[in-house]
Amino acid sequence: MSFSYFCECNVIPPSLERFDPGQRSEKIRVYVVNVNSLSHARRSPKKLRTEVRRDQIAQAALALIAQRGLNELNIGALAKEVRVVPSAIYRHYAHKDAVLESVLDLISKSLLENVKAVRDETPDSLEQLHLLLQRHIRLVRHHAGIPRVIFSEQIFAGNARRRHRINKIISAYLGEIAGIVTEGQNAGRIRPDLSANSAAVMFLGLVQPAIILWLMSNQTFDVAGHAEQAWVLFHEMLETRTRFQVFHRL
Repeated sequence: MSFSYFCECNVIPPSLERFDPGQRSEKIRVYVVNVNSLSHARRSPKKLRTEVRRDQIAQAALALIAQRGLNELNIGALAKEVRVVPSAIYRHYAHKDAVLESVLDLISKSLLENVKAVRDETPDSLEQLHLLLQRHIRLVRHHAGIPRVIFSEQIFAGNARRRHRINKIISAYLGEIAGIVTEGQNAGRIRPDLSANSAAVMFLGLVQPAIILWLMSNQTFDVAGHAEQAWVLFHEMLETRTRFQVFHRL
């Protein structure tokens, strides 16, 4: 995994390992993009730089949406956010809609990368779901613009293609979660009588109302604490139990 920086000056944080992609420096504007070096290995340096810069601008747009809302997103405001001239943005994006499309790409990639990460971390399906829940919360807390984009009718009002795109992003994420549930059922860890698709929707429901409360409370609602309490109930519903365990609980 490699890291690239979009800074107002040529300063690189001294410790990459300790640098938090979810935090923005007060001294220099830094937007961090994770780039899979293997997937880019055969691309030309110029093309790679262009793709990295586009991702960096998309991250800046997401931060701007979190701070000011969708109405304030425009090329001029985005240029100020990353402290470049507007023409530097126009080299990569012709207009605001193109930026929003790239933001959706970034959101989709982040969600699916979280799924891959938990699959790599543990083979146990219940543990994967728990870790994914925690990663989902961290992702939204670090990038508060995500729910403002995904669940805002403003972004797709009158735009059927974008509405379909957002539905596709959510459906793909739910499909991955349902896949984890199905694998858990096949392994005997999750009850076989449950609908994997329904369980996936319920999983997303563990956090979405809490995220709305978190946003409405100016980020004071304990969304992480709520998620852990909700996980206990969800885990209880999913877990396969032997007859002895059921009798013992009674």
